[in-house]
Amino acid sequence: MGGNTLGDRFIVTSFGESHGRCVGSILDGCPAGLPLSESDIQPDLDLRKPGQSSITTQRKEEDKVEILSGVFNGYTTNAPICMVIWNKDSDSRPYDKIKTIPRPGHSDYPAMVKYGGYADYRGSGRFSGRLTASYVMAGAISKKLLKYVLGIETIAYTKQIGDISYEKISYDEAKENRYNNEVRCPDPNIAEKMKESIMDARKSGNSLGGIVECVSIGLPVGLGEPVFSSLESDLSKALFSIPAVKAVEFGSGFEGTKKTGYENNDLFIKEEGKVITLTNNSGGILGGISNGMPLTIKIGFKPAASIAKIQRTLDLSSDTLVDLQVPGRHDPCVVPRAPPIIEGIVSIVLSDHAIKAGFIPNILRGY
Repeated sequence: MGGNTLGDRFIVTSFGESHGRCVGSILDGCPAGLPLSESDIQPDLDLRKPGQSSITTQRKEEDKVEILSGVFNGYTTNAPICMVIWNKDSDSRPYDKIKTIPRPGHSDYPAMVKYGGYADYRGSGRFSGRLTASYVMAGAISKKLLKYVLGIETIAYTKQIGDISYEKISYDEAKENRYNNEVRCPDPNIAEKMKESIMDARKSGNSLGGIVECVSIGLPVGLGEPVFSSLESDLSKALFSIPAVKAVEFGSGFEGTKKTGYENNDLFIKEEGKVITLTNNSGGILGGISNGMPLTIKIGFKPAASIAKIQRTLDLSSDTLVDLQVPGRHDPCVVPRAPPIIEGIVSIVLSDHAIKAGFIPNILRGY
């Protein structure tokens, strides 16, 4: 596998497997002088960890982070920051029974072919959603760096579960309420309906997908390196590294395809000495470069592939069709655990671009 590293100057490497000894992250390129301890990272891991509620997997993991390097006397040193959490509640026995039966919707078959049968199949190995904990570790540092130096904030929240959604909500309301319920939806009434739909899916042995919305504010004009490292390009690449993500749109996205140019264009004005746009159909990016408006992204997740319903699929050991009921402990909907992952991965990309563009120095003084 050669695709485990993200970034050019702010570089994140993910390591570990779902049922291996640990999951971890190495962050190289973080400026020296950022105050940092495990307490800056743990809250985001706690938001992502499994076993939190009736609508998530019942696998129980503490996910207590340990910083092994790169921090001295409470500050980053610009050396690589190595972080790790230990797997303590994995049960690999069910996966031994189905190792020759590719689970529908999973990476089992292509991974088996690509790696010649050597890929770790326990709990999906490197393809498991558990690996997103490594994104959250590095992402928590990224969030702190962006806020500390540039005042940039990123929030993410559940926008839709199945066919249940809600209208626009203000940034402040979303920021205040997004983690007040199990679904991570800032609208409490809609959140209850979403939870009911997830529970109904679980009871019937099925699963649901949905949409997470992400907003970043405080971005300067000028993040992005067109053409192949445009801000949209790098954000999309990073977001698609999250298991189950199948769609990413910026600003008006697919709805914008239904508008005329006159309707979709964002008109420039000057307000309190700052150039802004009256609307934000661009989602804060023009020509692959941030334009100073809020960065708005919607991320679409497919229904969780591991379901209890019996499915007819191929047993590669006998070339016969068999009935499969996927074993193990799984989320009936991955969306509620996704917001802290998305906040982290977006912040990693923004940090990388902010460093490349010269907005964040190599040594932090006077902040």
